Amino acid sequence: MNNGELLERSLAYALGCVAGVEREGLERRTPCAEWDLEELLGHLGDSLDALHEGLTGGRIGLLPTRPGADPACGIRTRACAVLGAWAAAGAPDRVLVGERPLDVRVMAAVGAVEIAVHGWDVAQACGRPRPIPGPLAVDLLPVARHVVADTDRGVRFAAQLAVPMSAQPQARLLAFLGRRDSFVG
Repeated sequence: MNNGELLERSLAYALGCVAGVEREGLERRTPCAEWDLEELLGHLGDSLDALHEGLTGGRIGLLPTRPGADPACGIRTRACAVLGAWAAAGAPDRVLVGERPLDVRVMAAVGAVEIAVHGWDVAQACGRPRPIPGPLAVDLLPVARHVVADTDRGVRFAAQLAVPMSAQPQARLLAFLGRRDSFVG
């Protein structure tokens, strides 16, 4: 499987999660303790914008964008733009993140983790749990293990949680990223 396919599967999953967002629930708590649902959707939108920038311009800016009046609609629009950009011929082999080069395949794989896990966060916050599909979680876990370092703990991710080796792939992925397989909002 290529990283474009992984990104596409993560986007499809996240779009299903965003379908449960209602404008009047944007102040809800999320598994990301620092963010309410509106802030989480803003972050997810920024991630999608960064992927789109990298795919279409070869450079990712480090400044967040402003969410629109309907953040869920904005997520859907941005996700479609990312899919279109990935499918278009001529995507760069490398992108610049600030001034640092990054292989576009790595960008896609890391983006897939970000999008799927935050999609899960959105579904949990909406009170409509939607498990990350097992095969997707199996493919995302090695990427997460490769890119999340101990120095990221407490900054970008919570501490890794213990789960039994027999745990389902989703539970192992979420625990690695400091989330419990169930969230009580």
